[in-house]
Amino acid sequence: MDYFKNDLASLHTSLVNKEISAEELTKATFAGIKEKEPVVDAFLTLNEEKALQTAREIDAQGIDADNVLAGIPIGIKDNIVTKDLRTTAASKMLENFEPIYDATVMEKLQAAQMINVGKLNMDEFAMGSSTETSAFKKTKNAWDQTKVPGGSSGGSAAAVASGEVLASLGSDTGGSIRQPAAFNGIVGMKPTYGRVSRYGLIAFASSLDQIGPFTRTVKDNALVLNAISGQDARDFTTSAQPVPDFTQGIADGVKGMKIAVPKEYLGEGVAEDVKAAIKNAITTFETLGAKVEEVSLPHSKYGVGVYYIIASSEASSNLERFDGIRYGYRAPDVKTLEEVYVKSRSQGFGDEVKRRIMLGTFSLSAGTYDAFFKKAAQVRTLICQDFAKVYQDYDLILGPTAPTVAYGLGEKIDDPVTMYMNDILTIPTNLAGLPGMSIPAGFSQGLPIGLQLIAPQFAEQTLYRAGYAFEQATSFHKEIPVIGGQA
Repeated sequence: MDYFKNDLASLHTSLVNKEISAEELTKATFAGIKEKEPVVDAFLTLNEEKALQTAREIDAQGIDADNVLAGIPIGIKDNIVTKDLRTTAASKMLENFEPIYDATVMEKLQAAQMINVGKLNMDEFAMGSSTETSAFKKTKNAWDQTKVPGGSSGGSAAAVASGEVLASLGSDTGGSIRQPAAFNGIVGMKPTYGRVSRYGLIAFASSLDQIGPFTRTVKDNALVLNAISGQDARDFTTSAQPVPDFTQGIADGVKGMKIAVPKEYLGEGVAEDVKAAIKNAITTFETLGAKVEEVSLPHSKYGVGVYYIIASSEASSNLERFDGIRYGYRAPDVKTLEEVYVKSRSQGFGDEVKRRIMLGTFSLSAGTYDAFFKKAAQVRTLICQDFAKVYQDYDLILGPTAPTVAYGLGEKIDDPVTMYMNDILTIPTNLAGLPGMSIPAGFSQGLPIGLQLIAPQFAEQTLYRAGYAFEQATSFHKEIPVIGGQA
């Protein structure tokens, strides 16, 4: 199955017309995965037996002509729990964990009759920007296997970009969908906070985490978001906001749309080749009839500092449950209760996770709470107010997704501060709970450059409209990576 030549609509037509069965499509998908995995290393666990069984059941039932997703294989980030299928969050702490229930997004995908082909690699507990903190393997960039795929959803992005699957799910806490989408030249959407249920997502930072889809095209992305969105009684942070059909009006264009470009998003630290691609994108939007103007988001420069205090504080609270007693890794040769806690966590968690737990615990402690956590929460409010002010006059904000193209494996992993700054352009969106999307916008040194669009809360349709207009006017999304020497 050549996923570079298909989108969801064309595959759906083939399934409805019985040119291919769901079982044949699933078998072809696994054949493609096995061929590319030695080069890409995107998957941690394959779900072959169950996936084929599901495909046979869907074939027996017949493909519903109105359900575009029926019979389509999809990959899942390994921090989304899947019943009876190993879910590790790429950590030794959960190396043999088999959940006894499905996350809400999994139930929704099953209702849409999508087929889960397996679990995708990531940074441990979603903490990282390069998928190099995984306890199990290092995923490679689809375009250049000496480069990182981005993170933390690096496996989810690389699997789609390399043509192993047509769609995947990731999670985004500070850019973990958009940045790997940019590094791999595909579409990645972080929906509004509360648009998609977090029930069954292994928590990193509960006020920031959001599940979203990766696809090769904007319309495919909208179709997958249709399936996973909506209120969930098991997640009180989900919104009662009605879920529209995100493909509705997708081709309406951007004529008359007002787009803001924050000067801070094209400031120092952003590579010249990335700036040039974004300026070309601005010209494209103007040609399409949008009005593009420069604005300021003055507090965005504090975003990284605010994020690492808030996210680490929430992580130190969320990861307390991994105590070596109820489930997860338990250190051998322990004699006291204190040893169970200390040794299980020392051996079960990787360095980056420990670093963030320590930072978060420090930020929340009695002597430092006011100086760090409380101050960060106050600045977060100022960041939200900056966005609200811009959206009084503009429909969208535009800028680069990441300050550079993908960097080399092992190049920055030993410098946490440089790694943290890599998320400087994506973090403010999470702090404000806004929807953000990365789409391909050019190449430099043979590596993709991502364009980020950010909309007001629950305005995903505006993002898809603008993204679709840009995609139709350019051909970056049609470029195909060379995987391990095979075009």
